[in-house]
Formats: sequence, C-alpha cells, structure tokens
Amino acid sequence: MEALLAQPRGFCAGVDRAIEIVERALERFGPPVYVRHEIVHNDHVVRELRGKGAVFVDELDQIPSGSVVVFSAHGVSRAVREDAERRGLNVFDATCPLVTKVHVEVTKMRRDDREVIMIGHAGHPEVEGTMGQAEGGMHLVESVEDVARLQVRNPERLSLVTQTTLSVDDCRAIVDALKARFPSIAEPKKQDICYATQNRQDAVKFMAPQCDLVLVIGSPTSSNSNRLREVAEKIGCEARMIGSAGELDPAWLAGKRRIGVTAGASAPEVLVEALLERLRELGVRNVRTLPGAEESMVFPLPKGLARTSA
Repeated sequence: MEALLAQPRGFCAGVDRAIEIVERALERFGPPVYVRHEIVHNDHVVRELRGKGAVFVDELDQIPSGSVVVFSAHGVSRAVREDAERRGLNVFDATCPLVTKVHVEVTKMRRDDREVIMIGHAGHPEVEGTMGQAEGGMHLVESVEDVARLQVRNPERLSLVTQTTLSVDDCRAIVDALKARFPSIAEPKKQDICYATQNRQDAVKFMAPQCDLVLVIGSPTSSNSNRLREVAEKIGCEARMIGSAGELDPAWLAGKRRIGVTAGASAPEVLVEALLERLRELGVRNVRTLPGAEESMVFPLPKGLARTSA
C-alpha cells in the first residue's frame, strides 16, 4: 500500500492564532483561563489546553467576575460581548479575522436596511455568532429547498453572507438558487468561505480520484472536516473521518492499494504523523506528499498578548 498526503492540510492561520491566544493568556495570567465553548473544534486540542489550565464553559455565567476569558475562533454575538462587559470579564477575542469580516459585512448590510440571508448550518457556533450581529432582519438557509420557503420583506433589499467553513460546491448551488429567486440580491465583494477551507477542499478534489480510500482527521463537531469527507465521497471515493489513529479500523484497508490522508483546519499535524505511523504498521510502504497550495497567512494577536519581535 501507498499513502498520499494532501497539501495543504491541518491547522490554518485562524486556528493557530486562537490556540496561541489561550496559551499566551495562560502564560501571562496563570490558570485558570476560561474559554467560552471549544476554542476550535478538535478534541485533542481542547484536551491539551485543559491540561495546561484552560477551563471550557458553555456560558458566561459559569465564569467568576473579573476572570480572564477567551472567545472561541468561531465568534460570538453582540449580546455575548455586552454580557461579558457587564460581568467585568477580561476578554481576549480569538474570533478568526475571516469570521470577523463576515460580522462587519452583516453590520453594514443591516445599516443599509437590507435583510441578510445567511447560508450555514443551524446550531453551529459561527452561525449563532454571525446571526447575533443583528437584532432582526436575518434569515438562515441550509439548502436549496430552504431558499424556496424563504419569506422576506422586500426582495429588492437583500444581501447574502455565508459560514466560512462550508462546502464550496454546495454553497455555490444555494447562492445560484438565491440569485434565481431574488435577482437583486447583493453578495460580498469577496466570498466568505475562507481560503483555508477552499484550499483543503481543492486538495481533496485532487487527491481523491487517485485513491481507494480517503481518511480525514477531524472531530465530529468540525464543520470543515466533515466537508472534506463529503468532498471525497462526492467524487466517488470511499471516505472515513476519524479523530485519531486509534479509531482506524484495519478492516477498512482490505483490498486497498492507495490511501489518501488529510486533516481538517482544526486538527494538529501530530495526529497526522500518528496516523501515518499506524498505516505503516498495517502495511503502507511509501508516503508521498502531493503538490498543492502553499499557505503563509499569519493573523496578529490581540493587544496585550502580541508577539514580541526577536
């Protein structure tokens, strides 16, 4: 057997930044540092940060007044920000700057008296945070079928935004349906699906046709990891998503000659290395990294935690 490694894979700049914010807050203030929701959707990352003194909570009322709190990379609503201020919490915001870009778009669209259609997955923290940037005038659609059921106030005053971690192809189909029903709908100058999501999906599209099986490392709650599995399946390749090498079933490899490996944007490279080691134990003789986009994006840290120059 041979293993093909997708390029790029794993951590993106937004995830790197979010994890570093928690680690630097722990270094500066000492534990506990509270984190509202999982900092990123990966069980391994959350477990490691918990071991260093991070305390993960669902709501702000679980945090003592005056404590240090980090908002997760997925972003929060305006109501959560206001609640944190009322409680006197020392907040460090790890919201991915590309999610913040969508929040700014929503605020501007509502200021222009436009209703906003958001394409995304109900219940996802990023969607809840983005929908919470306005007190009304927002609609969530998850599918082309949802578009047909939409009831809006004025079809001539509509705008759209999207969750940053969607399937590029699925999102395009929903955007096309929105434009067909509402020809005047306005969209952002630059798409909201982030560069890292796009690059990782493109890498799987290149890799999957060459494989008998694609393994995606990611946690079940990770939207972008789930999309990678779906992309491979739509190409016609068998695909499995696993949280770690320990979840790999050797039976999946029976009769397979070429195994593709990738990881969601919130999955660390150490999990990839452990999976490759397990694949070698099970008969993989060669590991080959495929060509793909090179990423060099770096996002600045919040004031008070900024990197110092060498």
